[in-house]
Parts: sequence; structure tokens; C-alpha cells
Amino acid sequence: MVLLYILLTVYILAVNFYSFRLVKTQRDDYEADGTLGGDGKLLLAALLGGAAAIYISMFAMHYRLGNLLLMIAMPVLAVLNVYGFYMGFRSVWMFL
Repeated sequence: MVLLYILLTVYILAVNFYSFRLVKTQRDDYEADGTLGGDGKLLLAALLGGAAAIYISMFAMHYRLGNLLLMIAMPVLAVLNVYGFYMGFRSVWMFL
């Protein structure tokens, strides 16, 4: 049981760290050569559980705040991610 909690926690931390680094990398690339990265990677990372990290890092870095798709989709996906993680931690008891 404890192993499942640890695995779920490590997954959440890893996806959120990757999402933060993805936004930072795209921002650095934009500052270097002026080309925007695609929204596909950000949306995929958000679907995997990193929506909160993407949304927070977008505001912290002042990057892509004018993109309407990301500004609407990230909070919605963040709420769904939190609900999914809550259900994940709650359903660990079902495996016992």
C-alpha cells in the first residue's frame, strides 16, 4: 500500500517538474530565436498531470499569457488533474 502511494507521488512530482521545465525551455527558445513552441507538447503534458505546473509557470515567467487556448484549457485540466489524483490516492485502498 505504501509503495502505491510512493509511486503515485513520484509520478505527480515528475510530471509537474517536466511540465515546468518544458515551459522554461520553450520560453528560452523563444527568447533566443523568436519562434514559439507548439501547443501540442504543453497540452499533452497537461493531460498527463502537469496542468497546474504549466499554468503557474506561465504566470511566473510571463510567457504565452495571450494564448487563449492555454489560458482556458490549463485551469480546467488542472481541476481535472487534482480530481484524478484525489481519486488515485483514494482508490489505493481498493487494492488491499
